Order: sequence, then structure tokens, then C-alpha cells
Amino acid sequence: MQFSDVIGQPEAKKQIQRMLAEQRVPHALLFAGPEGCGKLPMALALAQRLLCQTPTPEGNACGECKNCRMASKLAHPDLHFTFPIIKPAGTSASGAVSDLFIDEWRELIKEKPYFTKQEWLKRMGVENQQAIIAVAEANNIIGKLLNVSSQGGKRVIIMWLAEQMNTEAANKLLKILEEPPHDTHFILTATHTEKMLDTILSRTQRIDFGPIDPADIQMALQQQCGLQPDDAHFIARAAKGSFTQALDQVSMNADTAQFFDMFVLLMRLCYMRKIKDLHEWSEQVSQWGREKQKAFLEYAQRLVRENFIYNFRLPDLNYMNREETNFSVNFARFINERNVIGISNEIAEAQRDIEQNVNPRMVFFDFTLKMIVLLIQ
Repeated sequence: MQFSDVIGQPEAKKQIQRMLAEQRVPHALLFAGPEGCGKLPMALALAQRLLCQTPTPEGNACGECKNCRMASKLAHPDLHFTFPIIKPAGTSASGAVSDLFIDEWRELIKEKPYFTKQEWLKRMGVENQQAIIAVAEANNIIGKLLNVSSQGGKRVIIMWLAEQMNTEAANKLLKILEEPPHDTHFILTATHTEKMLDTILSRTQRIDFGPIDPADIQMALQQQCGLQPDDAHFIARAAKGSFTQALDQVSMNADTAQFFDMFVLLMRLCYMRKIKDLHEWSEQVSQWGREKQKAFLEYAQRLVRENFIYNFRLPDLNYMNREETNFSVNFARFINERNVIGISNEIAEAQRDIEQNVNPRMVFFDFTLKMIVLLIQ
């Protein structure tokens, strides 16, 4: 991965390349920003540059040396990955580490360097479990760093979704983050830094990533997906700065399509007050894994917001794909100033309940009943 492969993020690139030029890359960096903004691709690009034997005068990895070739294949012996996992059946707690899923990890990055947590869970073959970075992972990292560099140069540890570290793992890593071995660099990426321990945050130098400029997303869609300019422009606007959302719109993956269909069905059943059918709808959603349920509620929250804005007839403020926009033509009038806050609050309450492991059947059926009342306001 080269810096040129990272979509947009000119300010973050400048900050990183300035560090490289001045030879003052911190031993612990935190790339923070929303999902789909390119934190992991940037971490991969920086890792390859740090490992490169013959960087270019412009400060980029050469892409041709032995270290670059290994890093580009995600197989450099001094490039280590840490990411949230589930404990496979039959595996001891002490043995549940990222290395168990390294093949799946490499395959996913090679196929799609911009991906979501939900896509990673699917790649591991689970959707209804919480993936975490546990203390076994921290012990594994410390154990690896006890050895000398395999290639006699720098070592890089990339930790994806660092906010998924549990407290025990985070505390275990404090000392090595503060005083890592010589020529060792940690690159942490996080979407929700508010979930991280202050003691971890204070030991890293933070680089903030904002949403990707729509023009950069449009260009990437045209180059990587072969889209026509008009189609790429439409999707880039709807993606709200996230290349993963843009890719979802291109492929209209199964989850996104299902979320749209289930949202439309929910609204229609609520409007018609079909209680029996709403109970069946709730039963179906309750069978999904918790992460998928949370993702659906987040999707519903977005569509409610977009439909409220649609009423103002200001297309530059709307970020929906064509199918969503076509639905809004007739539906948007039902989301108005009398009920939009109430609907948004009910979705947020359902999100909190699911996060706290409340029975999903109760959560979703109760939610549908409240929606009946709110939609007629």
C-alpha cells in the first residue's frame, strides 16, 4: 500500500510525510476518524514506508525492494497485525489471538482495503458475537517484541479498532506503548476514541481523519469501479465522506438491500397498523446477530434524518441513493417537525437496549408499537 493508494485525506498525508521527512515519527500513533475514511489504508502505507529499504526522494516507499514486496503482500515478518476477534470453539482464552485469523485478515484487505467491522465479522464467520481485543492479544504482542527484528530494521504493529481493547488488554500494553523497543512503531486506528482509556490516548500522538472529500470518492469510484461520472457523483454525495458507504452503494450488498427493504416494510406496516405483521417483523429482526441489529438501527436513524431533510427540497443537503430517494418521494411527508425528534429518540433507545443485551424481541416489538403512534402525528 502506497500513500497514493489512500483516497483523499491530504492533511493527514502532509502531517505524516512531514514526520517522515523530519525523521521524527512517534513510536505510538493514533489514527482517529469515522468509519470508511481510510485510517487502515493509511496505516498500511505508513508501515510499508517505515519498512522500506530505499525510500524515494519524495518520501514514499519505493515499492520494489524486498521489504516493500513483503509488506505489500501483508507478509513482512516485522509487520504485525492486531484486530478484534472472537474466541473459536475449543480454543483456550490464552490462545485466542489475531494470528488465528491472519489468513482471513490478509484476504479481506487484499480484496477490499476499505471495509467495515460488520464485514470483518462476516469474514470470521460470525455476526452475533462481540469481537474484542483481549489480554491474550496484549501478551502476544509483548512476546513478539521480545525478539529482535527479523530483517534488522524497524518493526510495526498495526492495531485496527483499538477501542475494542478490553480494560485488561489496554492496561497490559501501557508500559510497552510508553517505552517500546528500539525502532518499534505502534499505529492504532479507532473510530470511537471516547471508548478508549485515557491512559492509552495519552501515550499516542493523534492524527485526525475527516470524511473524505466527495470529489476524491467520485474519482476513486470512476477509476476503481468503472462508474460513469454522473453515477459516481451521485454515489459520492450519498456516501457522506465514507468510501465503505460508497462501495456499499455500488454493490448494494445484501445487508444494505435488506435494511432498506425492512425499513420500508416497517413503515408501511406501522402506517397500516398491522399488529400481527409487525410482531412477525420483530421476530425476524430479533433473529439477526446483535451487530447486525445495531447496524440496522443506525441505518434507520439515517433514513429518518434524510427523509426529514428531504421535505425542505434542498437536494444538496440530502445523501441518499436512487432507491432511497424514490421511496422518499411519497414517504418523507410522514417525517415532520412534530415527530422527527420522537422517532429519533425511540431509535436511539432501541440502540441502547440492544447494546445492553435487552431481549431483542421485546425491544423491536415495543419499538414498532411506538412508531405507529409517532407516524400519525
